[in-house]
Amino acid sequence: HQDNLLFLWSITVSIFGIGGLLGSSGSRYLTVKYGKKKCLMCNNLLMIAAASIMGCSKIAQSFEMILIGRFMCGVSLCVPLHHQYVGEISPRKLRGFSNSTSSFFWSLGKAIGQISGQRELLGSQSLWPMLMASCGFPALVQLVTLPFFPESPPYLLMHKGDQEGYKKAIRQLWGEGHHQADIDDIMKEKATMKNTKILSVLELMKEPAFRWQLYMIVTLTATIQLCGIQAV
Repeated sequence: HQDNLLFLWSITVSIFGIGGLLGSSGSRYLTVKYGKKKCLMCNNLLMIAAASIMGCSKIAQSFEMILIGRFMCGVSLCVPLHHQYVGEISPRKLRGFSNSTSSFFWSLGKAIGQISGQRELLGSQSLWPMLMASCGFPALVQLVTLPFFPESPPYLLMHKGDQEGYKKAIRQLWGEGHHQADIDDIMKEKATMKNTKILSVLELMKEPAFRWQLYMIVTLTATIQLCGIQAV
């Protein structure tokens, strides 16, 4: 029935956001416990699994596989790890530029997806499973290359207290040199964090000092949906 098809289509589109909510909610605990590199590798495995499930949905004649794959994609993509890891392994003078590349490639990926989804390319009746499975390719590239990179140096020093591991990671990333100033900066940040209470979402909403900042963020996030990005 047409109403059922519309409902299933709506769920397929929106379940990505539900997965994203869960992924972003658990990101802080996971990154502190396991480190950013390990979490990124697990994210890649999750994305490859999601791509495989969605790519095989037509052969299996199962729309439920698309729902599951979209949910897993949301969990994987919305764990805010990529820009954190890139920023933390970058030298200080390149950190701002490195962080901005995440937004650039996010937008570029959307554009490539929209172009590839045209009926003349991968959006045809026979090729759309390949389009849905294509999200696994970048994840596979990162999964293969990431083992050659060290763990995030600030994570090693701040959460693990591994100063030797930190120095080894820094030398691997930035080359030989005197990095004591960077170590001192991170130790200062660690000392500051010890004296700073981490607020939960509910505590943040109740805190009067952050009320206007929260209003601004909610307003900006809500009104950006009116620019047409969701329709695109």
